[in-house]
Amino acid sequence: MDNSGNSQDVVVPPVEGVAGGGTSYGWNNGDTHDLNHLKGPIDPTEIPTRDLVHVWSMPSTANVGSQEMPRHFEPINLLAARNERESVQLAIRPKVSWGGSGVAGTVQVQCSDLCSSSGDRLIVGKSLCLRRVVPILGVPDALVPLDLPVGQINLLPGETSALWISVDVPSAQPPGQYEGEILITAIKTDSGSPAQSLSKVEKHQLYKELKGCLDIVDPIDGTPLDEVVERLKSSTISLRRILLSPSFSEFSSENESPDVMEEDAISSLSLRLKLNLTVWEFVLPETPSLPAVFGVSDTVIEDRFGVKQGTDEWYEALDKHFKWLLQYRISPYFCKWADGMRVLTYTCPWPAHHPKSDEYFSDPRLAAYAVPYKQVVSGNDAGKDFLQKQVEILRTKNHWRKAYVYLWDEPLNLEHYDSLRNMASAIHAYAPDARILTTYYCGPNDAPLAPTPFEAFVKVPCFLRPHNQIYCTSEWVLGNREDLVKDITAELQPENGEEWWTYVCMGPSDPHPNWHLGMRGTQHRAVMWRVWKEGGTGFLYWGANCYEKATVASAEIKFRHGLPPGDGVLYYPGEVFSTNEPVASLRLERLLSGLQDFEYLRLYASRYGRDEATALLDRMGVYFGPERYTHEHMPIDAMRGQIFNSCR
Repeated sequence: MDNSGNSQDVVVPPVEGVAGGGTSYGWNNGDTHDLNHLKGPIDPTEIPTRDLVHVWSMPSTANVGSQEMPRHFEPINLLAARNERESVQLAIRPKVSWGGSGVAGTVQVQCSDLCSSSGDRLIVGKSLCLRRVVPILGVPDALVPLDLPVGQINLLPGETSALWISVDVPSAQPPGQYEGEILITAIKTDSGSPAQSLSKVEKHQLYKELKGCLDIVDPIDGTPLDEVVERLKSSTISLRRILLSPSFSEFSSENESPDVMEEDAISSLSLRLKLNLTVWEFVLPETPSLPAVFGVSDTVIEDRFGVKQGTDEWYEALDKHFKWLLQYRISPYFCKWADGMRVLTYTCPWPAHHPKSDEYFSDPRLAAYAVPYKQVVSGNDAGKDFLQKQVEILRTKNHWRKAYVYLWDEPLNLEHYDSLRNMASAIHAYAPDARILTTYYCGPNDAPLAPTPFEAFVKVPCFLRPHNQIYCTSEWVLGNREDLVKDITAELQPENGEEWWTYVCMGPSDPHPNWHLGMRGTQHRAVMWRVWKEGGTGFLYWGANCYEKATVASAEIKFRHGLPPGDGVLYYPGEVFSTNEPVASLRLERLLSGLQDFEYLRLYASRYGRDEATALLDRMGVYFGPERYTHEHMPIDAMRGQIFNSCR
């Protein structure tokens, strides 16, 4: 990429006490000579943006904080399979201030479609999205959508802002080289412009009126001519009313001629960044190879959004969360806890006989689904035989192989284990092929199964058999002893349908892989590298939206007391950030990247065997164990490239 317009000869400042660095006070980044001509008021419409801001790229595994210092701009070259999302970050830091009211200035960010030489496209707003990285508790985490194809962000003096750019490659996208452009333009903020100050309500009203005009004239095929004329007249009246509204008053004067050179002049001052993407031939499977089931608290949704269980608004809210989460290659289940950590879990809010049930469970993006052991919404068919009726319907479906029943979260004593065994036994009486899933990190503490806690933990399958099929164990139990995996799996009977899944929650803690706020980006991504190396066939995470209770959708987000920051929260209510869609965290995006890495490793294993795929993680310097994995991004791309070149 031609980088002549963004020369940034920057040396990272010395840090006190590190390598004789002394103090960084008064550190000179070498750019002050560029700013000598910027005296007096600064007009960004007359000065190249490169003189006003630093811009550089960072990988998706970087945590770009407000004090991240400028770096040389590296060309953005992304690599992706089809049906994969690949992301990169742009960091922007003001060199000077040209704004007001505590803002260094405003920049406009514009993206183009990504195009191949053969004319194929990845369209902005559909395949390419842009989000601003917003700190949570001072740590970069929330990804708030920006308007496309043109968005704006305010820069703060002395602080670095980050943008998250994601490209979703459709399964049918032709492979090849794609190229696009990102324009960064410093602009003046004109608070007096009615068009700039439209409220969300006004924008929505304008949208409805414009859509109404379109609905009037389209479609017209086969419509009588006189009716077409009437439609056009009606549409013309509506459009004239919109154009004469206060929103467009600044453009309505007939004596005012627009400056036709203005757009070209602004464009010539913009900082232009090339975005290159290589789309590989192979396609990631639509159905994830690893069932990754993630809990979503229905009570959190009910409280925050003010929806009552069983109402149309309740179904709509849960449906929205379910569909939104599927893009992350995870299989959501809704949940609520009862006494003793008994859990009610269900993937579909509607009963098995409802058409929505088949729609949910047949979705190829869903790898596994939870069947509730009792009625979720009270009704006439509530009763002891509710689950039996549901299972009888579901067992006739092809998707029944995805089903599991999750009854108890981390049983601790003999009473818990006995209750679990009794519930499972009742289910197996009419559905012997039902899969019961149990999460646990210990055996019954009041009736030890073996002399030591770990030995007792290992003996849980013998104690639960034949009532349990999916043994889901905490990674915390293993610590850094991944050699203990063989002790766990030796007790299982895969020939009888038993599976070993894993989970993380409060633990394990740093430096082990987990999704706590403030951990390294590669640490977040490494959760799935660990799953691959240890050989688990599924994964569970207890909660993706389990923040503190609130009764207003836009209320401040608070993490639950007693939990590590970020634990149980992988996405945020969009209303907090003035959007109606859920807002993903960096950690959720890195989870997706880890699941995509899992598919790459599976592809490699299909050609060369699982042992070779596991050895590749080590050989490429990506993952050695729970305390040793790469802190840099480069080995990840090198491994992905090696897999592609070996499997093409």
